[in-house]
Amino acid sequence: MKHLHITAFLVMMSFFLSASCNEQKGNSQEAPPDVLPPVETQRPNTNYTPAFEGQTRIAGVKTITPYEVNVITRELSSPWAVTHLPDGRLVITEKAGTVRLATTDGLVSGKIAGFPEVDDRGQGGLLDVAPAPDFSSSRMLYFTLAERTPQGSLTAVGKGRLSDDEKSIENFRIIYRAIPYYDNSMHFGSRLIFDKKGNIFVSTGERSDLATRPNAQKLSTAHGKVVHITPEGKPVSDNPFVNTAGALPEIYSYGHRNPQGLDIHPVTGELWLSEMGPRGGDEINLIKPGKNYGWPVITYGIEYNGNTIGDGITQKEGMEQPIYYWDPVQSPSGIAFYSSNAIPEWENNLFVGGLSSRHIARLVFKGNKVVGEERLLEEEGQRIRDVADGKDGALYAVTDEGRLYRITKKQ
Repeated sequence: MKHLHITAFLVMMSFFLSASCNEQKGNSQEAPPDVLPPVETQRPNTNYTPAFEGQTRIAGVKTITPYEVNVITRELSSPWAVTHLPDGRLVITEKAGTVRLATTDGLVSGKIAGFPEVDDRGQGGLLDVAPAPDFSSSRMLYFTLAERTPQGSLTAVGKGRLSDDEKSIENFRIIYRAIPYYDNSMHFGSRLIFDKKGNIFVSTGERSDLATRPNAQKLSTAHGKVVHITPEGKPVSDNPFVNTAGALPEIYSYGHRNPQGLDIHPVTGELWLSEMGPRGGDEINLIKPGKNYGWPVITYGIEYNGNTIGDGITQKEGMEQPIYYWDPVQSPSGIAFYSSNAIPEWENNLFVGGLSSRHIARLVFKGNKVVGEERLLEEEGQRIRDVADGKDGALYAVTDEGRLYRITKKQ
């Protein structure tokens, strides 16, 4: 009997070693060996059952490589986005309608203006920023913003040139508007990212109110969508609904609530999105063309007053499941894949800025499944608005309270 136990053990070990060796390295690093209890210890808001094991409250992990956290500045004014320029410097938007440039060692520019008036009430303002692929020669920056007019407000995409003296944005113009206008100050979504062909993905919110919430399911509006446009704001020619009668041709995916995070996997090229749920049900989604991500028909969250949403269902044929969700909420905003191997176990992990949760969530993947979660900067107590993968192997983050963080391997 003892020999049988030893044989069974060896067979099992052989199986696990084989599975480990056969795991494709392309999608991401494997979870560290020290598996911990889930990082979330609070009671969930709902009693919904996940669609599959590991969809929520995955095992905890802990970074082994020593790293350090430094505050580059505490003087930003309600920053909303941070990303790197080709020369390694950082460009940061501020909600009221200005831009700042920062070096990685702490030199921060004055406020750079040149925008039309933005609707900075509530969740609006000057929001995301992305340098054009040819920025080194064109100096062109692309932005999302909440545009306010007598008709109401909406998520808009615009572009302008960073002046040679880096003191203004020149010739700014809006190239795309996520119609229809609606007069409130909530759920603009509003991340943008260039794909490998030089076209742009933009996330839009469904504007929050019960009156606009159903628009997330309507292909005749740009509310609650990911849209795919050219650098001039036109629909990309192979978008999934270009030949669908009554559909806006710029729509790439739909059924989103308030998606404030968007990034492209550095190895697979897949598009990933973070989405704020209501009370519970914050999501990480893998975005595929033409797919319906369910809001407000299915959700793992409930209304803020405790009522169920719609029929209180979490699954429906023809609607996509989130790869991962949180309950209670993470309040996910900006996200970034870590493309460096400076901190080896972070390579191709996804980092998610948390607002009400006041930390960065590190998600470890095997293939397209989350296998580990860690919380970073939890002791800082900051609302993490955006996270960026730097060109120098560091991770950067901005907070609603005005800080810019640099997280890097300890020297």
